[in-house]
Amino acid sequence: MKILKTTSELKRCLDDRPQGSLGFVPTMGALHKGHISLIKRARQECDFVVLSILVNPTQFGDQSDIEQYPRTFEVDAEIAKNSGVDVVFAPSAEDLYGGVPHAEKVDYGDITSGFEASFRPGHFDGVVAVVDKLFRAVTPDKAFFGEKDLQQVAVVRRLASQEHSSIEIVSCELVRSDSGLALSSRNMRLSEKGVADALALSKALKAIASSSNKSAELFAQTALLNDNTVVELEYLKGVNEITFKDNDKEENWTHIVVAGEVEGVRLIDNVRL
Repeated sequence: MKILKTTSELKRCLDDRPQGSLGFVPTMGALHKGHISLIKRARQECDFVVLSILVNPTQFGDQSDIEQYPRTFEVDAEIAKNSGVDVVFAPSAEDLYGGVPHAEKVDYGDITSGFEASFRPGHFDGVVAVVDKLFRAVTPDKAFFGEKDLQQVAVVRRLASQEHSSIEIVSCELVRSDSGLALSSRNMRLSEKGVADALALSKALKAIASSSNKSAELFAQTALLNDNTVVELEYLKGVNEITFKDNDKEENWTHIVVAGEVEGVRLIDNVRL
């Protein structure tokens, strides 16, 4: 496995690689079993696999959030190697952006204006900026994204359809811990009690998904979470994974999505209906 730190090194490597399909797994590091599942899927479907590691500054509105984001590069590199990655691409933001990192305003309608976009202004501007630059650097045949970040998948699909039509976007199933918590690099910041408290989010999703009257159960679970003193609920809604329209009709829902804070750590989760 090679570790490359610049776009020029990556280009030379990719120009010299053997013929075959190229799979790409973009990450911000702090790899966990969810990331490993993406790598394994890429390994199964492609001849050559590139994994990127970059904590992208343009998708963070809160400076303290990016400063606290876990960075575990040596551990990540070992995980990547053991999972079958051919190249770890770990550029600086300045190298990838070709200067000072900057993101232009993006308007894809509902998918970049509601839910995560409402609570994290500018977030999807940064996601589109970095993914666009990564796609141009890596030029993959397939790119693999986890459904834990469901709205991000919708945004990336729109970007690909407009700017990178030759790249197939592969969305991969959300991975949970044995307790049911959606795996996230941010979970490292939770205490043992915080992990237990955070399960209220996935329990609410499970209750709604298993209910015969999902709208009524969503209302009930929203009330329960709002009354939960250790969870600061941001939203709990039914959505269509393609459109992400707010207050959509239940018949159009494909998922229930939730976001909230526990111990000051922002968590998101979803369940497919």
